[in-house]
Amino acid sequence: MTDDRGRVVLAGVTTALVGFASSSAVVLAGLQAVGATPVQAASGLVALCLTQALGMLWLARRTRLPIVLAWSTPGAALLAAGAVPEGGWPAAVGAFAVAGALIVLTGLWPRLARLVAAIPAPIAQAMLAGVLVPLCLAPVRGVVDDPLSVLPIVVVWLVLLRVAPRGASPAAFAVGLAVLGVHAVLGGGAEGPVLPVLDLTAPTLSASAVVGIALPLYVVTMASQNVPGVAVLSSFGYRAPWRESMAVTGIGTIAGAPFGGHAINLAAITAALAASPDAHPDAGQRWRAVRVAAVVYLGLAAIATALTTLTGAAPAVLAAVAGLALVPTLGASLTGAVASAERGDREAAVVTFLVAASGVSAFGIGAAFWALAAGIVVHAALAIRR
Repeated sequence: MTDDRGRVVLAGVTTALVGFASSSAVVLAGLQAVGATPVQAASGLVALCLTQALGMLWLARRTRLPIVLAWSTPGAALLAAGAVPEGGWPAAVGAFAVAGALIVLTGLWPRLARLVAAIPAPIAQAMLAGVLVPLCLAPVRGVVDDPLSVLPIVVVWLVLLRVAPRGASPAAFAVGLAVLGVHAVLGGGAEGPVLPVLDLTAPTLSASAVVGIALPLYVVTMASQNVPGVAVLSSFGYRAPWRESMAVTGIGTIAGAPFGGHAINLAAITAALAASPDAHPDAGQRWRAVRVAAVVYLGLAAIATALTTLTGAAPAVLAAVAGLALVPTLGASLTGAVASAERGDREAAVVTFLVAASGVSAFGIGAAFWALAAGIVVHAALAIRR
């Protein structure tokens, strides 16, 4: 019994630490790209830790299922590849709240869920891949511009990718923290708050932010997180309560938006850590690992602001860590984009990828939306031809 309890605790702690360390750098980069100050970005990271922790505690108590929540890493990557919207940070916050409302509506209105499912998967994956390309190039540029800071991170990531792939991103994150610490010491210390901060921003609605941020954020969160999250749980014999899961994550997103949280959702990769037999031999007891993970996330919220302040010592290090963390996601997205046997699907996906990677912006709306629109138009045109 004691051994099983230890496995539950270890699985929960690992789930939280891997989720936080593997992509918190991506979140900070994304929030600052759409207009957040370092303090507002720190607030967003704190809000995400709190909302997903509370959501997990609620779902674990209600369902007794190992439902792990996470922030939307693809959504953060989409933000990082974008620009400050018209209306600035308050408009971005408003777009986060709109994305949360759409997630809630998806759980309540099956027709919206079918509409999202009607977007060809290769197009959604190609849009995400195009958005990720500039971010994944950051380590390459970092090795050239600042090899002493970035090269150790890349080497550790590569070694761990060979011997322990799951630990590659957290290890790179740990080395990045060490490098940032050195920079802070040499620079006379990091400047900024250390204690947890929640900075409230009154959201505003901007048409360009809703179209350019909220809709792509909603699509990638649903297609790259929520749907795979349901599939991961199903692979271990669990049936996720769709309506309640969407309600909890959507309401959590809305609640966290004024404090800078962009989106929370069902976890995909880290979900397997809590749902597998490694967490507990009894499938009916694995939900306890989720409860442990939630408590750990509450603790991580306490250090999120200090982490954000530390990253200000060398932004290139943060960009390199974020880029390395996104390499597996880029690989999976590229595979999903071009794996279709239908020739028209592949062509539409390639067009989507090119538009997204171009970074073009028109009428205040970023490349992600235009990529999605271009891909759907090409797909429809080729479908008519066929």
